[in-house]
Amino acid sequence: MPPRTPVRPGPRLPLVVTSDNELLDELLRLAAAGGGEVEVAAEPASARSRWAAAPLVLIGTDQAQACLRARLPRRPRVILVGRSGEEDGGWEVAGLLGAEHVAVLPAAEPWLVDRFGECVTGRGGAVGGPARIVAVIGGRGGAGASVLAGGLAITAARCGLRTLLVDADPLGGGLDLVLGWEQLEGLRWPALTEADGRVDAPALVRALPSRGDLVMLSWDRGDLLALPVEAMAATMDAGRRGRDLVVVDLPRQLDDAAVIALQAADQAFVLVPAELRATAAAARVVAVAGLHCANLSVIVRGPAPGRLKAREVARALDLPLVGTLRPEPGLCRNLERGEAPAAAGRGPLAALCQRIITDLTGAAGVPVEAR
Repeated sequence: MPPRTPVRPGPRLPLVVTSDNELLDELLRLAAAGGGEVEVAAEPASARSRWAAAPLVLIGTDQAQACLRARLPRRPRVILVGRSGEEDGGWEVAGLLGAEHVAVLPAAEPWLVDRFGECVTGRGGAVGGPARIVAVIGGRGGAGASVLAGGLAITAARCGLRTLLVDADPLGGGLDLVLGWEQLEGLRWPALTEADGRVDAPALVRALPSRGDLVMLSWDRGDLLALPVEAMAATMDAGRRGRDLVVVDLPRQLDDAAVIALQAADQAFVLVPAELRATAAAARVVAVAGLHCANLSVIVRGPAPGRLKAREVARALDLPLVGTLRPEPGLCRNLERGEAPAAAGRGPLAALCQRIITDLTGAAGVPVEAR
């Protein structure tokens, strides 16, 4: 079976959370006037899987208290919507929900049409619309997911894409070490642990360690800290609005912040060594990750000590096979010297990363030499 191309997901749609049919009809009409469509959730439970990824969330006052009880993570661009004359519209919970605006119909109709229109045109975001978000996760420990994530980000930046690389694995040792960026000045995760869901995208990008079109948010060498879901949600939103591509390195055991990142991802790649036990371990990872991202694909890394074929690994995991990675003896040595993965644009990793980036974004960089 030849490698299969991951399915391109459609554009993210605004999310409306309400069980009030009359209010829903009004919001559907306003969305149509803005030139777009919406996704609808009648209550918070069905909204949770789409909460982080939606470019805009509108909560009807009928579901305000329910959303508060559900403890949905704070995120940017949340609007509480109700009608004029409602005696108990739930306005008092707007601040607790993190709603940036309270829209009262019918007065707010023109304003809401503009907000829906922004979601269609991508105004204020990356060139050509909101950024694509790609997640990478290892099928087992030591699979090389961080190296793949770094290679994808380096390749994307070499193609001229404004790229954000996010280290979502607090136990991974730090993506700054993978890229050889540990000496670069800039903001790390601990400085964002107090983020409440309101992060200015340009300000965040300016504060991060950077080289050229690539910026990175990683960990420092300090004490291990729990990453608030609000900080991750704000980072994903800032990346989608302010970059062309976001690459996220995920831990195998998903914490709440990693779940937010995975739910925001358009595509997730599971990297699996061509080994029987690695495939068995990856099956557990896939079972959990599949609950939060519909577009999972597998990349198989050699060598294969037992001659296990890549297509057999993909079949066992019931995932599309994106490609394979042949052994690259000099890669580990180069990483120890502080050379970023795929930076030279040569070798199996660089070739695979270029193919993935081209397929995801259409960006073609300098041709790579697979050796």
